[in-house]
Amino acid sequence: MFTGIIEGVGSIADKHDLGGDVRLRIATGSLDFTDPKLGESIAVNGVCLTLIEFGADWFDADASNETLSLTTLGALGPAARVNLERAMRPSDRLGGHMVSGHVDGVGAVLSIHDDARAQRWRFKAPAPLLRYIAKKGSICVDGVSLTVNEVDAEGFEVALIPHTVHNTAFAQTGIGDAINLEIDLVARYVERLLGERHTGGAA
Repeated sequence: MFTGIIEGVGSIADKHDLGGDVRLRIATGSLDFTDPKLGESIAVNGVCLTLIEFGADWFDADASNETLSLTTLGALGPAARVNLERAMRPSDRLGGHMVSGHVDGVGAVLSIHDDARAQRWRFKAPAPLLRYIAKKGSICVDGVSLTVNEVDAEGFEVALIPHTVHNTAFAQTGIGDAINLEIDLVARYVERLLGERHTGGAA
């Protein structure tokens, strides 16, 4: 599990096609990479990947065909900047919201406007996901926990404070760029529980 609070910005150092799926080498950049462990989970632009090899300032992870088809990772080229977060520990503060690292869909940046020192970003979201996105609710965009300001039939809007822009890959993200979306876990489980109630499932 993750919090959606980005711990560092890294980059795609290398990408190898291995019989249909891909092995990624991620340069850790500003991430605190103290005491890494083989098999630990690291969120890369919101995608939970398993560390299979590492050096002092890099790690390798495999991305399956499923991951490549449902996220933006397959389209990222060498040197592309990525948001990084190591899995949360039981003692960590939950500064954002509970994030699984399982991307629900890919959206896109529709517009960016200055709003005093902050910026208002508008994102397009796949229609099936919009039902889970609520005003003042939480959503994870490229691994970043954000609060929804507005939502309509096409997408949603958030406000990014200067700290968020400067300390995430949003600093290099532009209009038209694809982004990974993960809806709030609470919304997903509420729908499941309500569905079971309506169909006569478990109480």
